[in-house]
Amino acid sequence: MKREHETIQNAGRLTARRKSEHIRICLEEQVESGLTAGFESYRFRHAAVPELNFSDIGTGAYFLGKKVAAPLLISSMTGGTDEAGAINLLLAEAAEERGWAIGLGSMRAAIEDGELAPTFKIRQAAPTIPVLANVGAVQLNYGFGVEQCREIVELAEADGLVLHLNSMQEIFQPEGDTNFRNLLARIETLCAKLEVPVGVKEVGWGIDGANAVRLAEAGAAFIDVAGAGGTSWSQVEKHRSTDKVRREAAEAFTDWGIPTAECIHEVRSCLKDVTLIASGGLRSGVDAAKALALGADLAGFGRSLLAGAAVGGREERLAAIYHQLERIEFELKAAMFGIGAASLEELHGTDRLVRLS
Repeated sequence: MKREHETIQNAGRLTARRKSEHIRICLEEQVESGLTAGFESYRFRHAAVPELNFSDIGTGAYFLGKKVAAPLLISSMTGGTDEAGAINLLLAEAAEERGWAIGLGSMRAAIEDGELAPTFKIRQAAPTIPVLANVGAVQLNYGFGVEQCREIVELAEADGLVLHLNSMQEIFQPEGDTNFRNLLARIETLCAKLEVPVGVKEVGWGIDGANAVRLAEAGAAFIDVAGAGGTSWSQVEKHRSTDKVRREAAEAFTDWGIPTAECIHEVRSCLKDVTLIASGGLRSGVDAAKALALGADLAGFGRSLLAGAAVGGREERLAAIYHQLERIEFELKAAMFGIGAASLEELHGTDRLVRLS
């Protein structure tokens, strides 16, 4: 029993080291997708007479039964190390202040090594906003079942669980888990048995309409398309790998994936009612406005927030995150003002977003 505990704990430490490497690489290396998120293919037609008072524009929304000040999400990024824990607390504090939802990074490490659990405990900094626990969907094929998922939800005091789909990352990752067989059945079982809503997200290669339908039929309560245009995890893993074949092969996948804007349009065309989150390469509130006009219910921001959260003293880092969130919110409202949309309902239904030929 002692040897088994030590094996699990060592696995947790290896996972923690990987997470630390991921943070460093994302901050220091060129890991952008060779594709854009696709929002440059769309533009809003300006309304010279918006017939609005800017201060009357409403952006309030609900996610997982909780009110948010704007339909915006800090996407799942990190956890599992002291540095990651500090980043999570800063992001949570800023999200609470601004009224955003927030997702945690993969919590597998917290199960493998209980000493890492505190790095995911952000509820004290975010008492009122929606919080998402997170684990890789493929772990359902490696002994991670309903009880473990329930444990991480309880640990994070989360309002929901997101399963991330990262098949391409796993095959380039030196220690990757690559058995994705029969995952839909396991996802369906988890969705039926877990007490909180279970959703799914990609990690930067996108979810198309057909796969979104399969996930929704399995019980997914929300879908985050997490399309191409932001971080490419094959490029991140390239910087970790000592395998010459994988390092060289990663270059062939720089432009792999489905652009985020394309994912949103396709998934919403196939699924009218599912809660749809748009992430992957969003950098501004104008991108968020376009995503919402294309059919998303929330817009997520990830690595673009990381630099501010990782550099400087605590107050400096918090101020940098807060500034970015405030800027994105203002840009979203300004875009709505510019097309004469007083509410999110009007933004969702606008005819003033056009695709460039």
